[in-house]
Amino acid sequence: MLDKRSYEIKFPSFIKLCRKIKATKTDVVLIHNPHALGDNYDEMVESLNRLADAELHLAIVPRAERGKTPA
Repeated sequence: MLDKRSYEIKFPSFIKLCRKIKATKTDVVLIHNPHALGDNYDEMVESLNRLADAELHLAIVPRAERGKTPA
């Protein structure tokens, strides 16, 4: 079982991102890499649960598009 406090220490930027997006009345979190959700199953599930609790949707940049400079 994942310790919630350990998760919050390890992923403060993801938690802040979710809060920021929720505050702007946007409902989509865009990440460039799935690893932003966690390093293992429990961390990923916790990240997905936090997204769901905040009523946010998740979008992941396709692999072919990662690292490209926007036009």
